[in-house]
Amino acid sequence: MTTPATVTDLPDPVLGTALVPTLGEGESQTGKDFTSDQEVRWCPGCGDYAVLKAVQGFLPGLGLRRENIVFVSGIGCSSRFPYYLDTYGMHSIHGRAPSIATGIATAREDLSVWVVTGDGDALSIGGNHLIHALRRNVNMTILLFNNRIYGLTKGQYSPTSETGKVTKSTPMGSVDHPFNPVSLALGAEASFVARTIDSDRKHLTSVLSAAAAHRGTSLVEIYQNCPIFNDGAFDAIKNPDTKADAIIPLVHGEQIRFGAAQEDGLGHKCLVRDAGGGVRVAEVAGVAAEDILVHDAHHPDPTRAFAISRLTDSGYLHQSPIGIFRQVERPTYDDQARVQLSTAGEPGDLQALIDGPDVWTVEEENR
Repeated sequence: MTTPATVTDLPDPVLGTALVPTLGEGESQTGKDFTSDQEVRWCPGCGDYAVLKAVQGFLPGLGLRRENIVFVSGIGCSSRFPYYLDTYGMHSIHGRAPSIATGIATAREDLSVWVVTGDGDALSIGGNHLIHALRRNVNMTILLFNNRIYGLTKGQYSPTSETGKVTKSTPMGSVDHPFNPVSLALGAEASFVARTIDSDRKHLTSVLSAAAAHRGTSLVEIYQNCPIFNDGAFDAIKNPDTKADAIIPLVHGEQIRFGAAQEDGLGHKCLVRDAGGGVRVAEVAGVAAEDILVHDAHHPDPTRAFAISRLTDSGYLHQSPIGIFRQVERPTYDDQARVQLSTAGEPGDLQALIDGPDVWTVEEENR
C-alpha cells in the first residue's frame, strides 16, 4: 500500500518563485522588457506612476521569463496595471481578482501570480475574496493600492476613508468606521503582511522583493496619493518636516524607535508594551532600554503585529507603522491541493461522477 504524500514531500523552496522557470545562462532583462506599448492613462501626479516604475524596475531582478509572470486586476484606477506591463495579465471583474488568481496559482505552479487592486476593489465588494485568499495562503503577491477614496468613479468615500470624510457621496461627512487593511490581513492570519509608500522607491522595492520571495500569500498595502480627489491624504508621512514623527519604521530584529534623531542616531520615541496587553508610544528617555520593543516579524503568533498595526492613525495619518509586519512560513493552499492530486490515482470517469450513485426520480403529482 502506498503511503499518501503530504505537503512535506513537496520541494522546500526558499523563494515564492522557486517553482517558476528562470532565465537561461547569459540571458538578462531590463525594465524596458517589462514595459508594454500601451499609453499610460492615469491623472498627472498620480501615485500609480511611481508604483508602476518601481515594479517595472524590480521585475527583471526576479530572473523570471515574462511568459511565466501574470498580473490579475479587478476594477479601479490601479487595475489598469496589467495593460502597462509586458507580461501576461487579466483585467478581471470587481473585487474578484484574488479568486481568479487562486485558480491560476493552483492550476499553474510554473507561474508567478500577482494581484493588483485598490482599497475600494479589495475591501468593499471584494472583501470576502481577499480574506479567503489570505487565510488559504495561496501562492500570490497582492498589491493593495490605498488612496482612501474611489478615484475611478470620481471621488466617493471608500472603505478606508476616515470618519467624517466629506466626499460627493458623503457631503455631511462619512459616518463609516474605516478598515485598516493591515489589521484585516493579520486578523485573517496572512503569512506575509507589509505596508509601504508610493513615493519611497527604495523602501517600496525592498518590500516588493521580500513579498515576491515569500511562499504563500503576500499582502502589500501601498499608500498611494490621488492628487485629484484626495490630494494630501498622506502628507504627514511624506512631508520632510513631519515624517520622522509620523513614520514608525518596522525592521525585523531591531528596536522600534522613531522621531527626531538623538545622539545615537536613533529616534527619541519608541514602542513599549502597555498594561492592557497592547503596545503604546513612549519617550525613549523615560523607559529602560530593555523595555523597548524589538520587532519580530517571524513570530508565529500575529497578536503583537496586530497591536502594532492598530497604532495607524485612521484620521489624518499623523503616524503610521511602515514595513513588514508579519513574515512566517506555513503550508500553502495550492501546494497542498497539488499533493492531493498527485495521490488521487488514475483520472476518473467524469460522466459516471455526474450520473450517480445518488439518483432520484421526480414524479408528477396526480391532481
